[in-house]
Amino acid sequence: MKRFVLAATLAMFATAPAFAQTCNAVSSEGKPLAGAAKTSFMKKCCEDSAKSADGKPLAGAAKTSYVKKCTGA
Repeated sequence: MKRFVLAATLAMFATAPAFAQTCNAVSSEGKPLAGAAKTSFMKKCCEDSAKSADGKPLAGAAKTSYVKKCTGA
């Protein structure tokens, strides 16, 4: 049981950098974005936050995969 709790805790900290930045799709008036504006905003935000665990920017297939997961596509 202790090993399971330790493994779960370590896994939580290992994935934390991937979710460190949240993208709030809100217009300048404070209203939530919708449709193409939201899609565009989310893609740009996810591309900007695509970094590896050591802080280096992702590229290629790793970046594509990250952006897909981030945008929910």
